[in-house]
Amino acid sequence: MIKSLETIKQPIEEELKIFEKMFQEAMQSPVPLLEKINNYIFERKGKQMRPMFILLCAQLCGKINNGTYHAATFVELLHTATLIHDDVVDDANERRGSASVNALWKNKVAVTVGDYWFTQALIISLKHKQYRLLEIVSHAVKALIEGELLQSEKARKLDIEEDIYFEIIRQKTASLIAAGCAAGAASATEDTELIEKIRLFGEKIGIAFQIKDDLFDYGTDDVGKPLGIDIKEKKMTLPLIYALNNATRSDKKRIINIVKKHNENPEKVNEVIEFVRGSGGLEYAEKAMLKYRADAFEILHSFSTSAARESLEDLVNFSTDRKK
Repeated sequence: MIKSLETIKQPIEEELKIFEKMFQEAMQSPVPLLEKINNYIFERKGKQMRPMFILLCAQLCGKINNGTYHAATFVELLHTATLIHDDVVDDANERRGSASVNALWKNKVAVTVGDYWFTQALIISLKHKQYRLLEIVSHAVKALIEGELLQSEKARKLDIEEDIYFEIIRQKTASLIAAGCAAGAASATEDTELIEKIRLFGEKIGIAFQIKDDLFDYGTDDVGKPLGIDIKEKKMTLPLIYALNNATRSDKKRIINIVKKHNENPEKVNEVIEFVRGSGGLEYAEKAMLKYRADAFEILHSFSTSAARESLEDLVNFSTDRKK
């Protein structure tokens, strides 16, 4: 049975409160418009799984300290900035069930706010001389940008294969989660082999997390984003790639044509969804997700049993079993 986030948080409940206070203090601004938008974002905060991973990884490798809080704040600021920018790029009007920043304040303001959050993250690391943190996360941001551009390139041609798909999600999603886990570990230990082990753990989870997100696009539950949005954005995710690789020549041509030319037509998008559902694509993607989860558990189980390890196990399960 999947545990609730409230239960998973228990070993770091007080530490999360310290993080939240530090996070909000980092974003205070004398500019009324910015303060208004920041408060709007705070009120609609996500599950905060990245700060949880960071704090728990630090606890797993040693003790949570000020460097851990700086790491959690830094990564959450960067993550939020990327979400704000993504909504502009994707022309998305909704985020976490509410209106997106760009929907309420238009693209120019949204891009500027995203830039501000990026800048605040950098200031935090420099102010506290957290150069190792800056190094770890900077590599992740570089990978994230490269992954975004690789995905854009492939969206034009729709010629993506599985290996490219996994490279894209490793860069776009897993890199920041992996960097967060590594930063948490680096705040508690100087053992480079241990930090790399934790980074790899985060990467495995990040990939599994993204595959789960991709599965939502073909599901029936309300997950906070419209059904078929990846198809509308011409994103070739694992369920669709599998379906196309195992389709007849005529079906493959028909589905690719829909994604290329009719991706704004709800009936046509539903046709693609039903095609993928009937192809075994969802089952195939879920199997891949579970493999990455198993790889993450193998790394995690090399550590001694502890409250932090147990909560990390539960958080990993939550990442792959969640309903939204």
